[in-house]
Amino acid sequence: MKTLLNIIWMVFGGLIIAIEYAVSSLLMMITVIGIPFGLQTIKLAGVSLWPFGTNIVSSGWPSGCLAGIMNVIWWFLGGFAIALTHLGWGVFFCITIIGIPFGKQHFKLMRLALFPFGKEIQ
Repeated sequence: MKTLLNIIWMVFGGLIIAIEYAVSSLLMMITVIGIPFGLQTIKLAGVSLWPFGTNIVSSGWPSGCLAGIMNVIWWFLGGFAIALTHLGWGVFFCITIIGIPFGKQHFKLMRLALFPFGKEIQ
């Protein structure tokens, strides 16, 4: 069932979302300062390509002071806007009974988009 839902997800927008994240990741990695943010965007691209069956596990507050600072910078520079987009799509999909599983995946992506540093994908 997860495979079927992932295929439907990919056909109806998941592939486009993953491509957008991949392109933004490449643009962020142009500078040395943007590499950590680009790596987090690749994480978002992977989950947005095949979200059903993946789990986002928090490894606690990110180890080290730098990762915590990076989460705050991420939140202000784009993470909040990405999370709002996923929130909007999640609410839109949850209006119908058929769309609820897809809305839940957008809510999962929203939580990852807020603070990606310190999260692992399983």
